[in-house]
Amino acid sequence: MRPESLQFLETLVNTPSPVGHETRGQRVWLDYAKQFATESFSDAYGNCVAVANKSGSPRIMLAAHADEIAMSVNYVTDEGFIYVRRSGGINPAITRAQRAVIHTRGGPVPGVFGSVAPHLTKGDDDGKLPKIHDLFLDIGVSSKAEVMKLVRIGDPITLSDRFEMLRGDLAVARAFDNRIGTWAVAETLRLLKAHVGKFAAEVCAVSNVQEEVGLLGARQIAYSLKPDIALVVDVTHATDYPTIDKRQHGDIKLGQGPALTHGGCNHPEVVERIEKVAAKKKISLQHEAMSASSGTDTDVIFWTRGGIASALISLPNRYMHSPVEMVSLKDLEQIPVLMAEFVLSVKKGEEFKVRI
Repeated sequence: MRPESLQFLETLVNTPSPVGHETRGQRVWLDYAKQFATESFSDAYGNCVAVANKSGSPRIMLAAHADEIAMSVNYVTDEGFIYVRRSGGINPAITRAQRAVIHTRGGPVPGVFGSVAPHLTKGDDDGKLPKIHDLFLDIGVSSKAEVMKLVRIGDPITLSDRFEMLRGDLAVARAFDNRIGTWAVAETLRLLKAHVGKFAAEVCAVSNVQEEVGLLGARQIAYSLKPDIALVVDVTHATDYPTIDKRQHGDIKLGQGPALTHGGCNHPEVVERIEKVAAKKKISLQHEAMSASSGTDTDVIFWTRGGIASALISLPNRYMHSPVEMVSLKDLEQIPVLMAEFVLSVKKGEEFKVRI
């Protein structure tokens, strides 16, 4: 991977962007993406857009969500222990004994989620999985008054794990879901800058907010931008490790290329075009099916206004919604190439409609 692009990815992943508090990560993204855009802006809730070939046709939106799963300060005991509320799909069972940071107006406040020693848990509740309200954060003080000098109710909390290369092209981080997507749409703009004047479409790269709590930012920005076509980038579950039932969850592997979703919100003509440009660029695609929903922003973008021809491109991700999400950078690098080639393939004014 290009060193500058890798540094961008690492900075993006390491910058906390808890749900509803994405501002710092959005600044990182917009500062990078606007280098390759003719126009950039943000809206009322912090959805960020970088535009290439303004006034081109059709308008293509490349979208990914900026927010990461998180927690927030909910209640403080008289002894100074902090109980939390969930923001997105936090798994309490793997949150115990983790280091964390409370993001306050005065700066970061470090802490640890308490974990009772096994010697003290023998009995009826031994081995019982915790619920979110069982988790408590210890910031090293001894009273509620001391806590409240440092934090406020509602302050967001993220775990402290950071980007790390594991082996070969495999990387591990806390929040690849979905900083890899916002990285990919910005990198697509970078690739397209070398083709200015050679593509007809207006391209809006979007880093949208609050996906993890209801696909909310995507609803806002898709309605505002009125795109004709949308390509959404997110992660999907790699199923190439022990205990995963492939009969239920499909067969998706790290290092075998991005995954293309079929069915539902995925427009068959857009999907077919993606397959054609992938073949042209010799990009290996994996394939997955969906049932009622994809669980991504694609679900709300495709029905906005009168319907937007949409497709979902996903990066295989092991151990999703954990502090040790694992992805292949080789897979990731192929996504901007795929989307740039899609943009270059679209003719002026071209429409994607289901054949009847």
